[in-house]
Amino acid sequence: MRQYETAFLLSPKLSEEETASFITQMADIISQKKGKMIKEDRWGKRKMAYPIKRFEEAFYVIFLYEADPEVSYELERRFKQTESVLRFLTVKKLTKENKRKKKKRMPEEAGPELEAEGLEENEETKENLSPDETGKEEM
Repeated sequence: MRQYETAFLLSPKLSEEETASFITQMADIISQKKGKMIKEDRWGKRKMAYPIKRFEEAFYVIFLYEADPEVSYELERRFKQTESVLRFLTVKKLTKENKRKKKKRMPEEAGPELEAEGLEENEETKENLSPDETGKEEM
């Protein structure tokens, strides 16, 4: 399972009860799909940096959870269907374990070799091009 952080902005027109019920519905999706909620932040109504759909402020909510990728897809699908969601963003969090796995997958010595091969191919193709194709003009 991976860690995700999902932030979404809700319309300020919603009542407190509607806002609370929508947030609990979204949190329930995580638990239904066998995910684990780590942290739920309700920032409340805040002024936005720029107007979205003619709203100057929105209700900010941030979920930090551990789940399979299908959970974030389901949340985003629901956000797109709901008009009261102004914006949303899901980010995959890198944990120390994920960073170690990433380093093991990428060999460090492969980079320069690939670059050298790329340079040789470019030099060969330049030799086969006519002067007009290389960008040099004959005088």
